[in-house]
Amino acid sequence: MKTKHKCHWCVGDELYEAYHDEEWGNPVYEDETLFEFLILETFQAGLSWITVLRKRENFRKAFDHFDYKKIANYKQDKIDSLLLDSGIIRNKLKVNATVTNAQAFIKIQEEFGSFSKYIWGFVDGKPIKNAFKTLKDVPANTPLSDTISKDLKKRGFKFVGTTVVYAHMQATGMVNDHEVSCFRYEQV
Repeated sequence: MKTKHKCHWCVGDELYEAYHDEEWGNPVYEDETLFEFLILETFQAGLSWITVLRKRENFRKAFDHFDYKKIANYKQDKIDSLLLDSGIIRNKLKVNATVTNAQAFIKIQEEFGSFSKYIWGFVDGKPIKNAFKTLKDVPANTPLSDTISKDLKKRGFKFVGTTVVYAHMQATGMVNDHEVSCFRYEQV
């Protein structure tokens, strides 16, 4: 049986490959999923994505399945319990940023009707299709991710540097950064 060519970054790890094959780069327009990826990307800052991916289910449980309305109202006792949860990444600044980001997320929804309308507005509602041949060709950030990062920060978001924003854009399909030889490139 011939195996399909995949982006090199995921090859060799079952969880990584499943994420690549089923999720990464699929255009996401639902606010709930956009929020989940935003939070996971903020926790990934300074770490490898596989670390976050392996803890994803724990994050879902710990953060009320990424219900941003609940998270926006977390009190200190809930934050303290999260900092004791060994199933997630226990970074005080990132946990606190999750609450702040949920609050800012809701404000954007109120202003734009949905976070999806806001974030996808930066790409006129459709994915940017890049044509990278290898992983080394893929940038860590772009002028567009710089712009989005600055705007999110201006709106009160934390841990949304340009690299985090670009990773979010890749994960949620705002950009197609699958290698051109990857079987997923034409699918997304």
